[in-house]
Amino acid sequence: MTSALSFPDVTQLAVPFFIAAILAEFLWIAIKGRGGRYETRDAVTSLIMGAGSVASGLVLGFIAWGFFMLLWQITPLDMGTSIWAILICFVLDDLRYYWVHRFGHRIRWVWASHVNHHSSQHYNLTTALRQTWTGTFSFVMLVRAPLVLLGFHPGLVLFVGGINLVYQFWIHTEAIGKMPRWFEAVMNTPSHHRVHHGRNPRYLDCNYAGVFIIWDKMFGTFVPEQERDPVDYGLVYNIATFNPLRVAFHEWVSIFRDVTQSNLTLKERLLYAFAPPGYSHDGSRDTSETIKKKHLDRHPQDRGTPGL
Repeated sequence: MTSALSFPDVTQLAVPFFIAAILAEFLWIAIKGRGGRYETRDAVTSLIMGAGSVASGLVLGFIAWGFFMLLWQITPLDMGTSIWAILICFVLDDLRYYWVHRFGHRIRWVWASHVNHHSSQHYNLTTALRQTWTGTFSFVMLVRAPLVLLGFHPGLVLFVGGINLVYQFWIHTEAIGKMPRWFEAVMNTPSHHRVHHGRNPRYLDCNYAGVFIIWDKMFGTFVPEQERDPVDYGLVYNIATFNPLRVAFHEWVSIFRDVTQSNLTLKERLLYAFAPPGYSHDGSRDTSETIKKKHLDRHPQDRGTPGL
C-alpha cells in the first residue's frame, strides 16, 4: 500500500485563471451594462476571505491530513490511481460534497463555518472566493472518511476535491444565463447555483450540488430558477458589514451567545448549536421551513410551485 503519493494542488494552479476570469467578467459587465454588478468593498471582502481561507488551510490542514493518513494506514483496501479510480473517486467525492453542503445549511454548527460564503448581497466571480476560515472546526472532514476507507488515497481524495472546487468557481456569475438543456439537466450551472444563493423563500435550502445537479434531483432538493422570482442574494437577515472578521466569525459568536443563555435545558443548548439555523427554544425565530410556510400563508397561489 502506497503512503507517499502526491498530486498537484489544482486550486493553486487555477489562480491565474481565477484572476483572468474576474477581470473578464468585470469588463463584460462594465461594457455591456448587464450580467451582474461589482461593489468594491464587497469584492475586496471576498478576496480577503479567500486569502484567509488559504492561510487557515496552511495552518490547520495537518489536522485533516493526519486524520486521513491514519485511516489510510488501517484500511486493507487500495483502489490505486488508474483513470477509472480517479473518475470513481471524483463522482463519489461529489456525492460527499452534496451531503456536506446540505449539512452546512441544516446543522447550525456547520452553517457557522459556511455562512460567510452566503453573506454577500452580490453575485459575481469574487463571491466564489468568499470561503471559510473555520472549516476544520466544523468537523465535516469526517464525511470524507468513507472514501479513504474504501481505498482511495488521501492525496487522491483531496485532488478530486480540488477539481470540484475549481469547477464551482465559474458558476458564481450572472453574466451567463441558461446553458444547453442537456447540460442543465446533469451539471451544476450558474442558473442552478444562483438559486442556491437566493434568500427568496422558494430558494432557501436547495441546489446543494457541487458538479452534478443530479444529486439534488435524486434527493428532492432541486429548485429551478424562476424568471418571475428574480434571485435576491444574501442571508435571510443580512449582516450589513464588509469587515472580514465579522463575516468569518459572526455566527460562531451568535451560537456562543445562544448556548450560554440562562434558564435553558441541556437539550435546548445543544439544539442552539446543532439544530437547523433559525431554531429558538421559544419559537421567536424562523427556520427555512417556517419562512416558507409564512410565505405560502401570504401567497397561497404559490402552493405547489417549485421550492414551496
